[in-house]
Amino acid sequence: MVKFDIKDLNIWFGSIHALKWVSMGIQANEILSVVGPSNSGKTTFLRMLNRLNDLNQNFKMTGAIKLEQEDTKDIDTELLRKRVGMVFALPLPLPLSIFDNVAYGVRMHGMKNKKVLVKIVEESLKESYLWEEVKNRLNESAFKLSGGQQQRLCIARTLAVQPEVILFDEPCSGLDPISTAKVEDAMVKLKEKYTIVLVTNNVKQAARVGDRTAFFLSGELIELDKTDKIFTAPQDKRTDGYIRGKFG
Repeated sequence: MVKFDIKDLNIWFGSIHALKWVSMGIQANEILSVVGPSNSGKTTFLRMLNRLNDLNQNFKMTGAIKLEQEDTKDIDTELLRKRVGMVFALPLPLPLSIFDNVAYGVRMHGMKNKKVLVKIVEESLKESYLWEEVKNRLNESAFKLSGGQQQRLCIARTLAVQPEVILFDEPCSGLDPISTAKVEDAMVKLKEKYTIVLVTNNVKQAARVGDRTAFFLSGELIELDKTDKIFTAPQDKRTDGYIRGKFG
């Protein structure tokens, strides 16, 4: 099933043409890795999926992005961002306890039942591969967690509001290899329930976790295919050059 259907997408920030005529589909329950050099449009593309680009006053777009056949422009932004959650490059825990960090979004949406909150927090921490490390310290400050644990806490906070899609923007850029592996393990497990779009500058990470990979260059979608094909037999020489580390 197609989760996102994107047609003739163009994005400008003032006079800068950031994305150019992008058309593609994102399948339900896949991990789509998005790769490309700096200023290729990767993050702009990602932020368009839940309309975070709208916050820029110089933003303009043409084309259409449909989430399960409904144009995202017609979906209330708060509802859209609940359905399409985002995990950023740097973990941003709130100045609250571990428990309250995970429960925050759920409470904001009106949930007050303590038993339900406890269950949601536990399930979200389990799905983000953090539960065993924090189950006996839920009332401690989130700032006492390591960087890798804080990132998985932010994943749990996103999961708690039960999104359909999770957007990851360089989620492992500041993490050590062990923490990175735990985040990647969580992603692979999460695709059973969620659709995942991962922007990464780490081509090895894209190869490890992506079902399909999209290569962007200078605002254009150059190639989109199954990850193993992108990494072994790309159709475009620019894709081949980037994968081999010749530029980027």
